[in-house]
Amino acid sequence: MWKQRNVALGIIFSLITCGIYGLYWLVCLTEDTNAAAGENGTSGVMALIFTIITCGIYGLYWAYRCGEKLDKAKTMRGIPASNGGVLYLILYIFGGVIAYALIQHELNKLAEA
Repeated sequence: MWKQRNVALGIIFSLITCGIYGLYWLVCLTEDTNAAAGENGTSGVMALIFTIITCGIYGLYWAYRCGEKLDKAKTMRGIPASNGGVLYLILYIFGGVIAYALIQHELNKLAEA
């Protein structure tokens, strides 16, 4: 199982720390989406390193993959899934914290189910 996190506090901490908490949040989200989907995908630390090395380009792929993993996790639990990958990709382009918040919200809902 994964830990439920407060979305509002995540956004506030990311803004207060000028994005440093956002880096930690990315690692946590990666680990949690892997756990929810039952996959041994890229670890959170490696996703962070790839995102930094590629100047954020890997983050685009990461956001899309998180959507696919959440859709897989929903399907495994019998919940109708939508094409979340495209949504998270677009939101990541316009503001990474927005995508983080929606991914966390979906993870919180899955943890309750």
